[in-house]
Amino acid sequence: MEGQVRYTAIVDGKAGAYGVVIPDVPGCVAMGRTIDEALANSAEVLAEFAKLEEVAGGSLPRPRRPEEILADPAYAEDIAAALVLASVPLIREAGKPVRANLSLDPGILAAIDAAAQRMGLTRSAMVEALAREGLPKLVA
Repeated sequence: MEGQVRYTAIVDGKAGAYGVVIPDVPGCVAMGRTIDEALANSAEVLAEFAKLEEVAGGSLPRPRRPEEILADPAYAEDIAAALVLASVPLIREAGKPVRANLSLDPGILAAIDAAAQRMGLTRSAMVEALAREGLPKLVA
């Protein structure tokens, strides 16, 4: 299995309004009320950028190492004003489901099933929705 592709991001802003810029993907920016939300949103935006590039017959540029971003004079001012540098994962969707066998605590499974029922989803759709929401926060 191929390793996770990650892009260095520059996070700036203030409480209630944070922004994320991914230098290696010009135009790839995201916002959020918290740094975690902004980073999760940046993972979604990055995935959309990748999808659009692929549809157009291209691909995203390779991610540079954080040291390369730090040494890039084009971003010196942004880095000086940054609150934090972060790593944003490129999470690609294949567009087709794959069967997976999971072992979960019975209480967690019951909570997933109850939430899925309230939302009118299947268990699988609920697990995917939870992963879609939580995974960018966990791997950022």
